[in-house]
Amino acid sequence: MERAVKLSYTAEKKLEHLFDILVEKWSVKVKNDFIRKLDKCIGIIKVFPYSFPESEKEKGLRKCVITKQTTPYYRFDSTTINVVTIFDNRQNPANLEDDL
Repeated sequence: MERAVKLSYTAEKKLEHLFDILVEKWSVKVKNDFIRKLDKCIGIIKVFPYSFPESEKEKGLRKCVITKQTTPYYRFDSTTINVVTIFDNRQNPANLEDDL
């Protein structure tokens, strides 16, 4: 069964910020390439939510590395995938605690 995907407010804001940076520092093509990678990962998560490892930060929280710089963290139930945050892996890992 395919689940619906919901972004938290934090995840939405971080994704918007990431898109702005990709366009500003690189190009629209780089942004579109990232969106394709994100869509592919979300597609896998919707069908096979257990396919990505559980985070050490919290029980039930999973992570999917999209690029070496970007990792979405998510939870799921039988009907919904809840993307909690999209983390920039170049940040101090302690900052992740603030997003959760």
